[in-house]
Amino acid sequence: MPLYSMEIRMSLGTRLFTWLQGTYVGSDGSGNRYYRGRPIGGRKRERRWVIYAGEAEASRVPAEWHGWLHGTAADPPKAEAPRHEWQKDHLPNLTGSELAYRPPGHTLAGGKRAPATGDYEPWTPN
Repeated sequence: MPLYSMEIRMSLGTRLFTWLQGTYVGSDGSGNRYYRGRPIGGRKRERRWVIYAGEAEASRVPAEWHGWLHGTAADPPKAEAPRHEWQKDHLPNLTGSELAYRPPGHTLAGGKRAPATGDYEPWTPN
């Protein structure tokens, strides 16, 4: 995605603040761009923020950048950091969509549950 189309989506205030106060730190595989700025007001920590490439959805921030954004990691992640085989690619939050997970018996997934196995005993007070 070209940079100019990404910048059109952010608000004018965010664009001005990033231009005046921000220092570009890096980007992730999704094209999100990360910035840092000096502390403002009574804050002691530097400010850190992300400009999303596309829809602004917090779940699109990878774990390594999430740690940096929240101050857990002092240095931004390196672009050449190896990925482990157990790490998965980003999957957006599907809650409320047609692709959301619906367990067996859910009203929107047919509403039919498997019959009870007979091993359930309800609690009764003594």
